[in-house]
Amino acid sequence: MKKVLATLLAAALVLSCVGCGKSGSAKSGEKISLDMWCIATESDSNRPAYEKAIADVTAAHPEIEFTWETFENQAYKTKIKAAVAADEMPDIFFTWSCAFLGDFVAANRVYCLDDALAKWKNELPEVMLGNTTYDGKHYGVPTTMNIVGMFANMDILASVGYTEVPGTYDEFIECCDKLVAAGIIPFGCAGKETWCVTEYLEPIIEKSIGADALNDIFLGKATWNNPDVAEAVDKFQAMVTKGYFDPEGIALSNDEVKANFIAGKYAFYMNGTWNCADFANDPDGFGAKVKVSEFPVINSGAAKLGQLIGGPSDTLAVAASSPHAAEAADFAFELGRLICHYGYLDGNGLPAWTPYGDTSGINDLTKAVSDICANADSYVLFGDTAQSADDANTYLSYVEKVYGCEIDGAGFIEGLANDIR
Repeated sequence: MKKVLATLLAAALVLSCVGCGKSGSAKSGEKISLDMWCIATESDSNRPAYEKAIADVTAAHPEIEFTWETFENQAYKTKIKAAVAADEMPDIFFTWSCAFLGDFVAANRVYCLDDALAKWKNELPEVMLGNTTYDGKHYGVPTTMNIVGMFANMDILASVGYTEVPGTYDEFIECCDKLVAAGIIPFGCAGKETWCVTEYLEPIIEKSIGADALNDIFLGKATWNNPDVAEAVDKFQAMVTKGYFDPEGIALSNDEVKANFIAGKYAFYMNGTWNCADFANDPDGFGAKVKVSEFPVINSGAAKLGQLIGGPSDTLAVAASSPHAAEAADFAFELGRLICHYGYLDGNGLPAWTPYGDTSGINDLTKAVSDICANADSYVLFGDTAQSADDANTYLSYVEKVYGCEIDGAGFIEGLANDIR
């Protein structure tokens, strides 16, 4: 990953793949239809931003009949991969960047956006396009960037003697031990959605071996057969066996776990910073109880604060097979810009586009995330998107086994080294 010091923006890795779609344009005055798939379900934090953005863009383009369909996160990953394989994609589709989108580009299923991008160059920093650039060509419209944050219910922490989120790993472990002794569950984690488990495991690995080492593993530049990774995995699993995690969580969805955190069942919740909006806007005032930080450093010889999991990932792309791909590309850029704008105002992550308008109402949690990113040293993109589709599926299967205590750290690195590299 590129290293940068940023205020709201972050750099990310560039993959090298191939493929640039082609399509014709609609005749002048012809009404066309465009459809889109995304993950902005009714319970998704970004839903209001999508609704507002779609209303604005469709009002500005009466010549376009636009429909959209939403899917739950994990189910969508399967659906979009199957659609790409069958070449039966919607005109516009949500995707994660990096290798996730890169696989589709390599299969020549994605329309090249270079021509459409030219109109928006002044509002979309090039640094935000790195994760969707392949062989020097652009294939994605980024919306927001997010990191994994460690959210803490400060009312619960105060009950065991803490006025701030523990800043060191030893203090963090001591805090969790006090919570367990008081009959309080430190963490909830959704076992039904394995990506949620990675939101805990990846920061623990990163703060043990360092961002560069983890990034090299994800990119295939280094082997999983690393004893320091095994030790980090064992630390995570020890948290599970010591009662730091809700035992019911293994059968819960992310929405259920997040609801439990808001209801005061857990002291901590580690997940994407897109959750800032839901916490800050909670009608019962939950946002006033919450602080956000990064996971503490475990091994200061290899890792340090400012090494974060995340970066620009949420993306809109256009199918090369779309009969109106050129129009869909223009539509996607307009839509992506507005999703970014409304999402940022709502507190659903930091903007990939240059912010505009009155941003004085941004919630305090999102401002805190901005401060964390302003001091960032480096970013490692989420493991299930940084890796190719096949590798990511293998990786997630081993993460699931770790959370279920079916294998330990040694089994984790040995299995991945054998099954991936």
